[in-house]
Amino acid sequence: MIDGLQVPQPVGRPRTRPTRVAGDKGYSCRRIRDWLADHGLTAVIPHKDNELARTDGRVKFDKLTYKRRAIIENVIGWLKECRRVGTRYEKLAGSFQAMLQLAMIRNCLKIAFSDRA
Repeated sequence: MIDGLQVPQPVGRPRTRPTRVAGDKGYSCRRIRDWLADHGLTAVIPHKDNELARTDGRVKFDKLTYKRRAIIENVIGWLKECRRVGTRYEKLAGSFQAMLQLAMIRNCLKIAFSDRA
C-alpha cells in the first residue's frame, strides 16, 4: 500500500513516500519496524505491554504525531455510520466515491445544524 501512495504538496509534484507511518499496537513487531527503517520511514507505533521496548533512549515515541492518527480513526467511524459505505454496496469506484462524498456532506450538515450548538 505504501508503494502506491502519493502525498499532495502545496507546490510541485506529490511526494511518493511519507516521512512517518502511524499504527496501533497491533502493528508493533520487529519485522514491521525493520521494514519501515529499511525504507527510510519513521515508525510511530506504540510498543505492546508484553513487548520489551528499547529503553536506551534510541527509540523515541512521538505522542503528538500519534494523536493526529485519531482524526483519521474518527473519520472512518463517521463514514461507517452510513451503512451503505460501511458494507460497500457500491462496487464501482465512481459510485463508491460518490457515496463517500454524500456521507461526508451528511456528517458536516449534522454537525453544522445540531441542536447542541
